[in-house]
Amino acid sequence: MSQEIEIEFKNLLTKNEFNQLKKVFQIDEDDFILQENHYFDTPQFSLKELGAALRIRKKKNQFVLTLKEPAKIGLLETHQALTNDEAQTIITSGILPEGPVVAQLHKLEVAVQTITYFGSLTTSRAEKNYKNGLIVLDHSRYLNIEDYELEYEVQDEEKGKAAFHQLLNEFSIPVRQTKNKIRRFYEQKYKEAR
Repeated sequence: MSQEIEIEFKNLLTKNEFNQLKKVFQIDEDDFILQENHYFDTPQFSLKELGAALRIRKKKNQFVLTLKEPAKIGLLETHQALTNDEAQTIITSGILPEGPVVAQLHKLEVAVQTITYFGSLTTSRAEKNYKNGLIVLDHSRYLNIEDYELEYEVQDEEKGKAAFHQLLNEFSIPVRQTKNKIRRFYEQKYKEAR
């Protein structure tokens, strides 16, 4: 079973801040990779209630099913590689293949048979190593929204937080409370449904 702890800091950016960081980190358009995120939950939002999230990510024609759930520090991610056919089956029917993700959902007491597709979010992503971590610039589109985001993925939470805040200060980027992509997606979807 493939599991890892994800420790990351995130901050929404304006388009100008995004372009400024692209220049500073010498990131060209060719450095961006397109990835599609397809999001799932139960109709009762059981995963959201647990602070968890389920997605399929398509990147370079590879599909990975990922369950994210809260951990003591960061998030516990359970990954499962999928074939194109398995991914399409999940998107069209909500039926998940047996494996580590389903096993983890059972541990969370989520009704696996009620998993439903909620929609997709497309991100252009570029990554650069920075101070023992990974800087990630994301330009995302979902529903009728377009946003820009800086993420900093690290192994050491304390050092990572200090480096992240130093970077924001250096470029006069205000700290913005930033929800993860799936939460932003769901909040927008909920607004549109009202």
